[in-house]
Amino acid sequence: MPTGTLLDADPSGKPVDQKVYRRMIGSLLYLTASRPDIMFATCFCERYQSNPKESYFNVIKRILRYLKGIPNLGLWYLKDSRFDLTAITNVDHTQLRDFGYNYKRVPIYCDSKSAIAITANPVQQSKTKHIDVRYHFIKDHVEKGDIEMHFVQTDFQLDDLFTKSLDEKRFQFLISKLGMLNMSS
Repeated sequence: MPTGTLLDADPSGKPVDQKVYRRMIGSLLYLTASRPDIMFATCFCERYQSNPKESYFNVIKRILRYLKGIPNLGLWYLKDSRFDLTAITNVDHTQLRDFGYNYKRVPIYCDSKSAIAITANPVQQSKTKHIDVRYHFIKDHVEKGDIEMHFVQTDFQLDDLFTKSLDEKRFQFLISKLGMLNMSS
């Protein structure tokens, strides 16, 4: 999704068939398991499922054209490959234990040295008592040894691919760093 793309409620836009729109969004969401490069744009369109307009439908068509242009690009999961959890964000990681995945010392990469310092500090300072609960949650798991916090420069923050619209150069850089392969070349 190019930078500067704006979609809003579009109250005057032409409505489209909600069932077709939802099926397309569902298919794209399923595809994000191997094509995380479409995650941001797909989730952006997903927001408007309750009242889809032609403008959102056009964005979905653009995603489909992008996919058609490079059909063999993706994350390739080999049958005998190991499952290594690299990071957890906005996920209930205890659910992974229900599926039989046990892990210790999961690395989480963060571009904020201050956030890492808070998780490493064994004493809760008065300056940190008003910080969001999620930071204290992470701090607790660092102390238990479930996770490790590592600094990564902002330029190498891979989650930008999932949370921001990016220019083409940055987009291509991040999908290469993510390990996506084009099996046709």
